[in-house]
Amino acid sequence: MSDDVKILFDNNRAWAESVKTDDPAFFEKLAAQQTPEYLWIGCSDSRVPANQIVGLLPGEVFVHRNVANIVVHTDFNCLTVLQYAVEVLKVKHVIVVGHYGCGGIRAAYESRYTGLADNWLRNIRDVHFRYREELDAIADKEERLARLCELNVITQVSHVCHTTIAQQAWSRGQKLAVHGWVYSLRDGLVKDLDCSVDGLELIPEAYRIVG
Repeated sequence: MSDDVKILFDNNRAWAESVKTDDPAFFEKLAAQQTPEYLWIGCSDSRVPANQIVGLLPGEVFVHRNVANIVVHTDFNCLTVLQYAVEVLKVKHVIVVGHYGCGGIRAAYESRYTGLADNWLRNIRDVHFRYREELDAIADKEERLARLCELNVITQVSHVCHTTIAQQAWSRGQKLAVHGWVYSLRDGLVKDLDCSVDGLELIPEAYRIVG
């Protein structure tokens, strides 16, 4: 085993011991049941760890991550996670979290050739095209990219709400709210984009499937 990998095992043992020192029954309780109240849909970026950012322990947040925190109706991986979180775990909050300085956002905006990933990043180009007038009015490129990060999150929140999974939960009276946040790598703080949705009545009729 290489030293680069061995250090991970050493770190794991040290972490497990420190957790047991603080709470000797922690792992027994963790193994017994998974009862998170939150589903985090975030970016794959290694600098954006879900649990640490919001100060939650293992078992307190269910996580799905992909490049640029995208939710599309053809991604069965994401939809499976969403369905399990909502229908089995009964999470109360789905949080779509983007981050400023996202490489996927920049690559899509600059129309870089990235190979297979271009097919995925096209979803961001759709967001860019939809809001092109607003974005073109922003003179500074970095500010424009930051706003595109925000608009992408807002769009993905609506995509979560347009799924049959979220709408069926609301139609049966289940408490569920969908939120959109952006994380800053510069100061570690999260910004609420004030685009939360917690019921069918907030969805345009064109996108309602049930109720």
